[in-house]
Amino acid sequence: MDIDASCSLVLYGKSSVETDTATRLKNNNVLKLPDNSKVSIFLQSEIKNLVRDDDSSFNLSLFMNSISTHRFGRFLIWSPYLSSTHDVVSHNFSEIPVGSVCVSDIQLKGRGRTKNVWESPKGCLMYSFTLEMEDGRVVPLIQYVVSLAVTEAVKDVCDKKGLSYIDVKIKWPNDLYLNGLKIGGILCTSTYRSRKFLVSVGVGLNVDNEQPTTCLNAVLKDVCPPSNLLKREEILGAFFNKFENFFDLFMEQGFKSLEELYYRTWLHSGQRVIAEEKNEDQVVQNVVTIQLLEMTM
Repeated sequence: MDIDASCSLVLYGKSSVETDTATRLKNNNVLKLPDNSKVSIFLQSEIKNLVRDDDSSFNLSLFMNSISTHRFGRFLIWSPYLSSTHDVVSHNFSEIPVGSVCVSDIQLKGRGRTKNVWESPKGCLMYSFTLEMEDGRVVPLIQYVVSLAVTEAVKDVCDKKGLSYIDVKIKWPNDLYLNGLKIGGILCTSTYRSRKFLVSVGVGLNVDNEQPTTCLNAVLKDVCPPSNLLKREEILGAFFNKFENFFDLFMEQGFKSLEELYYRTWLHSGQRVIAEEKNEDQVVQNVVTIQLLEMTM
């Protein structure tokens, strides 16, 4: 089979329901990219020629076996080489199941909150997934829930593998830091259709790539064997297990149910900053101490 990996999408489902969806999408050839470039669609059983010999490809089965969710992550779109995972899920939102995730080994045009675009190398966990919300007032808060789920997923995998605690912190509003260096970030975009907000969530996390800053495994390499280092598939599985629980709490009880855990994880409690206040024609600077985040609904 002659495969052009740069525009190939592999579809994989957790159960027969998602597998049937994958087969239908392949047969109907409905998945598109924003630039209308050609897309080749394959099922999980057809990916032998796409997987690299150096074991750096995302292990679809390892990920699927690690999730215990009812909605999120159960339908996977994987590509070895892609412009943007975010573009795939947002452009095909109506075609794929809600909760679907797209993962790529290499991403050429990763997107950020300020419209920055960059290349994400091998070793970085890059994924985007979909969700629906009805109350537009809480849509901006979903990035906090995602950030928290990422940090808790890292802790969960470390705990299960018996590894040293990695204290990933949240830098408001949507960056992830380790030992003072940025190792990840979150991007959330949404559109409104049929009385629902269709939210696409993108996450990038440096797992095994020490450039351009540092990564999770850089902290662990001196204290554990290579065979026990963190794997992207394990972290992504733990993320969806955490996120589904957090998302349900958030929708049922509001962010208050997660607030205490969030404040233990973010960087800013007790941080002293300079706040500027305009008083008539003068700008007055005041040193203030950050206590918490005001959540307006």
